[in-house]
Amino acid sequence: MRFLFVMDPAETMHPDKDTSFAFMRAALDLGHGVFHCQPRDLFQRGAVVFTTARPTQVSALPPHVTQGPGEVFEVAEMDAVLIRKDPPFDVAYGHLTRQLDLIKHLTLVVNDPTALRDANEKLYAFHFVEHMPPSMVSANPEQIRAFVAEVGGKAVLKPLDGAGGSGVVALATDDPNTRALIDLITREGREHALVQKYLPAIRTGDKRVLLLDGEPLGAILRVPRPDDIRANIHVGGQVQPTELSERERALVADMGPKLRAVGLWFVGLDLIGEHLIEVNVTSPTGIQELGRFTGSRPEEAVIRWVETRSREFRSK
Repeated sequence: MRFLFVMDPAETMHPDKDTSFAFMRAALDLGHGVFHCQPRDLFQRGAVVFTTARPTQVSALPPHVTQGPGEVFEVAEMDAVLIRKDPPFDVAYGHLTRQLDLIKHLTLVVNDPTALRDANEKLYAFHFVEHMPPSMVSANPEQIRAFVAEVGGKAVLKPLDGAGGSGVVALATDDPNTRALIDLITREGREHALVQKYLPAIRTGDKRVLLLDGEPLGAILRVPRPDDIRANIHVGGQVQPTELSERERALVADMGPKLRAVGLWFVGLDLIGEHLIEVNVTSPTGIQELGRFTGSRPEEAVIRWVETRSREFRSK
């Protein structure tokens, strides 16, 4: 099969951390052709979408990524398209999803581009509000300050389009910086932000649960530095093995079929203290860490699923 990865520049992948790198390696190990392009490489004539893509090899040894010359392909001729572009979800990302909407009835696109466009990673969690901590979305600084007081005087504020822990700040009613932080994140009331009750369980870690077609592949625990509230690996969070509690399994069992139904097949759920914080759908990470802790190759399970799903798709 031929798999097209639409993502950031291939040379930016870290061989020991990137989930996209692991997917490419697994696909190559299973005998498939791997091609890479950036969103800007897509173009269309009428409703036919093309790309200039480069055949790509990855290796644990330097050079970790090697690519051949660019070739023009009709995207629908690929057996599967994996959208692995990192956030932020900006205007260009929206255009990408609309272009791929034109061909998703012709070939498998993971995740479904319409679902990606609908599922802001902060706001989409509100479809499962029964699993969330007390949360609010507002651009109004006074409303945010009132919410902080209402939930006990401590909260976390996040920009809606941030990623990797960028822009996440702690608020406290007795902190003289709180007003300034709210003004900064909301751009003085011009942009909405997400504010959530502070959960002390963050000190023991943030669980990243990876789902494939609605079922859990496993979970890792990301523990923040002592001087930070953010557990993201990108900002220094330490990764540890973990298991799901009974309540967390029930949460996943409730959410999984609903995510599958809309075409959100590979998803990363972020949980703190058995509460849902975010639903990561653009380019969820953590699969290499999960594989090391479990002694397995969860990335191969994902590629096997793509193989099977592609065959089913083509046989329709």
